[in-house]
Amino acid sequence: MSCAFVAPPTYYHATRNRQLDCPPLAGATQADVCIVGGGFTGLNTAIELAERGHSVILLEARHIAWGASGRNGGQLIRGLGHELGQFQKYIGSEGCQSLERMGLEAVDIVRQRVRGHAIDCDLRWGYCDLANTPRHYAGLIRERDALERQGYAHEVSLVEPHEMARVVGSERYVGGLIDNGSGHLHPLNLALGEAAIAQDLGVRLCENSTVTRIEYGKRIRVHTARGQVLANSLVLAGNAHLGDLEPALSGKVLPAGSYIIATEPLGPALAETLIPGNRALCDQRIGLDYYRMSADRRLLFGGACRYSGRDPGDIAAYMRPKMLRVFPQLADKRIEFQWGGMIGIGANRLPQIGRLDAQPNVYYAQAYAGHGLNTTHLAARLLAEAISRQCSQGFDLFARVPHMTFPGGQRLRSPLLALGMLWFRLKEIAGG
Repeated sequence: MSCAFVAPPTYYHATRNRQLDCPPLAGATQADVCIVGGGFTGLNTAIELAERGHSVILLEARHIAWGASGRNGGQLIRGLGHELGQFQKYIGSEGCQSLERMGLEAVDIVRQRVRGHAIDCDLRWGYCDLANTPRHYAGLIRERDALERQGYAHEVSLVEPHEMARVVGSERYVGGLIDNGSGHLHPLNLALGEAAIAQDLGVRLCENSTVTRIEYGKRIRVHTARGQVLANSLVLAGNAHLGDLEPALSGKVLPAGSYIIATEPLGPALAETLIPGNRALCDQRIGLDYYRMSADRRLLFGGACRYSGRDPGDIAAYMRPKMLRVFPQLADKRIEFQWGGMIGIGANRLPQIGRLDAQPNVYYAQAYAGHGLNTTHLAARLLAEAISRQCSQGFDLFARVPHMTFPGGQRLRSPLLALGMLWFRLKEIAGG
């Protein structure tokens, strides 16, 4: 997860483990595929395409993983989203089951990438969904049962109300569901490691290369301030930062702000008391909290997704009270980092993966709704399969689901959604 933007340094920038050399695009060049966006979607699509023999150039407006890919909560969680059954009328029951399986396979793609290339990104396994209410806990029981029916390959176990101290040092929760097949990591170091893989495969990465104009056609010409790329295919991977580059896509994704604070380093005993077992944790509320320990034992506490388009003036002042409601024992600990980022959210909360109707050689993936760390890697594989003319049932399934354009245009989309989310939160409070 991750949202609206505060300038570096974030905790992740302060602890990055490599630097990249990615000069801006200059002059005219050609490639089989041009990718716009240097986050997880773009980087992994580049890797998947290069492994299939394509020449690839990637254009990033700022720096590699500048957006949510390098700022998110670092939670690597199974699944594509919630309520996948709502898409049965478009893809059938078997299609919905396929989406469920792909939500599990997505985590395995990250697992294999990290393991196969020895990426140093502090990957740890273990995650727990936290129930705030008995209704949430009942939902976790159903989730456990569904995972068992699917033959989920990793251990899952319920945490009953009286057992919560074995997963979190807080009295705020009434149950949990442990998943040993999900976990957490340092997202910026993962992205930088993947960028290095792409470069080793011959992908040309260009930072500080904002795309200013696209000429569509049988071959596509992509313009920046100092150069242009002629390509057979184009991948738009800007997600929440696509802006006006392609209105047919940007109108279907809403940028929403989420924020993270990082404490000073905590001692081993306190860290273990707060999060026994060092799992990633996330509650079930609409305005959720998510948190974990970093490798140097800082609590990274995030959440407060805002749809209004307005960022808090002081993120630490805004987030610290939320953290203390969960962990009052941290009242005397300093907040040493604070930052935000922008996630892309679609109206139906399903990632949007497909190609433009009017331009069949233009592909896209966006709107991960907080599940981007794993789903971007899945999207990249599906995009590469489609561009390579390989059979891709997954790509076809995603492409068959329609996505609504948010009403109100750029100026009114965020306020209208903020009002809608307020209604859902009031409904959540009333429902217990």
